[in-house]
Order: sequence, then C-alpha cells, then structure tokens
Amino acid sequence: MSILERSSILVTGGTGSFGKAFIRYALDNLDPKRIVVFSRDELKQYEARLLFNNDERLRWFIGDIRDQHRLMRAMHNIDYVVHAAALKQVDTAEYNPFEYVQTNIIGSQNVVEAAIDTGVKKVVALSTDKASSPLNLYGATKLAADKLFQSANHYAAGYETRFSVVRYGNVMGSRGSVVPFFKKLAAEGQSLPITDTRMTRFWITLPQAVQFVVDSFDLMVGGELYVPRIPSMRITDLVEAVAPGSPTHEIGVRPGEKLHEEMISEDDSRRTLLLDNRFVVLPTIADWGDFVAPDGESLPDGFAYRSNTNDLWLSSADIQKILETLD
Repeated sequence: MSILERSSILVTGGTGSFGKAFIRYALDNLDPKRIVVFSRDELKQYEARLLFNNDERLRWFIGDIRDQHRLMRAMHNIDYVVHAAALKQVDTAEYNPFEYVQTNIIGSQNVVEAAIDTGVKKVVALSTDKASSPLNLYGATKLAADKLFQSANHYAAGYETRFSVVRYGNVMGSRGSVVPFFKKLAAEGQSLPITDTRMTRFWITLPQAVQFVVDSFDLMVGGELYVPRIPSMRITDLVEAVAPGSPTHEIGVRPGEKLHEEMISEDDSRRTLLLDNRFVVLPTIADWGDFVAPDGESLPDGFAYRSNTNDLWLSSADIQKILETLD
C-alpha cells in the first residue's frame, strides 16, 4: 500500500506526458481524494479533461510555477506534490537562458516555499540526466533545482514538509520524443537525421517512470536523490528498431548536447548507495534532524553512471518490443 493512497495530490506540469501518465496511474490504482492538475495551458487542460472523462476527483488549476501565490492557493489541503513542471528543450534554453532560470530555478523555489507554507507532507521533484555534470543551460538550471529541493529540507527543518528528487533518462514515447519524428520521416521515405552514430542514451518508459516516482514517495525521508537502474541504448539501434533499413545521415551534435549522458558523476558516486533497482545519492549536508541514510551498498571508487559504460543495454529487438507496447 502506497502512502499516496486516499490522499490529495498536486501535480505541477500535470498536462505533460509524465503528468498525464501519473494521473492515469493514480486514478486507477491510488483511489485519491483529489488530484490538482496545475499547468499553464488551457487547451491542454481542456484536452486532458476529455482524456480523463471529466473525472470528479480531478481539479484543474491554470497557473504558472513562477507565481507563488497561485501555487499556495492550489496547494491548500494538499498532502503530496509531484513537481514535473519545467522548460526542457536543450537548444531553446541556449537561446532563451533567463526564461529557463525563471521557470526551472525560481519556479522550483516557489514550489518549495508554497509547499512549506501550506503544510504539504512530501514533495518529489523530477530531474533529468542532463543535470549531472551539466554541459547545457537546461541541465544547469535543473542541477540548481535539484540542489534547491535537497537543501529545502534545511529550510523546512521546523516544519513537516520533506523534499526529495528523482532523476532519470529519456522517456520513451513522451511528448518531444524522437521516435514519432523518426516514424514520420520513414513513412515519407526520407533519410533519418542522426546527430552522431556513437551516441548513447538512457531510456525508460513512462509507466516505469511513474512507478519509480510512486515508490520514491514511500521510501523517502527527505534529501535523497533517486536514480533508477535503467538500460542504455545506442542511437543506431533505436533507428533500426523504429525504421528498419531506412537511410540515415549524420548532422552533428547540437548546441549543448552530450555524446553520452550521465546520471551520477564520479564525485557524486562517493556519497551514493545502491539499493536493488535504484541508486540513492545522499545529500551533501543533512543536519535537519530526522535524516537517516538507507541501508545500501557503497559504489566502487571511480564509479560514474554513464550511458556508454552502463551494464544494462537494450538491443534493437528489445527497443522494437517496447515500442510495440506503446503504439
């Protein structure tokens, strides 16, 4: 039984790919008292209301996480918060850096402030592999957000609210995924653009991501950064799975993009534990009184969790089977 059962939950960015998948899971499995869907776009909220058949357990709040007062109103009598709202496109961030700062950093601090002031019990914030040793502006803002949420436990030391972070890789089938783009080009008989044939990525499905977040609420005491043990894939294997035999051409790595992704750096691994299906990166400082490190296995010296040195891999056939379940 999850602590989320029969509770009131708020999801920032609730009309995004993860938000909708989480809401579907919660409605089907957690019997929530209510779920507050907090997002900016009225059209996406309208479409989501239709998707969920106007389920009476859902509440719809138009709002931006840049607006702390609106967040506080939305969090009234909320037990748990999933913070999924963010600006995420790497190349767009390079051209509009301060917009990403205002949403991903300042907006995240607004979530922290509102959660403490309204008595929320637990908050889990979604991070990204790009926040580890960030090369791009997007990753840098998400690293700052991760630090804000871990340090928020000091800020809330005299309050009930506790904060943790979940970091995972690319989500297969999410909005903005390269998969539908590749399928469209292949159907038109066009050559598929590959940034670099050596490129590797971590991959996770939406249902796996949702379950990982739900489980993290049950495990967390506050301050942990959770990273799932998930497989890597080669971009060339992805292309073969999506469009077997299609022609390809290299276009070069885009601004701010890495050849291989990383979820735990070598320096962070020294304060990381392995627990079955997940890594737990412990906070740098944890003196707010009730933090207890979980029992887990220390990582070997020099370890870094990178997509090109991962011990779990998806073959082209594996990817194809997963994609068939998402169609």
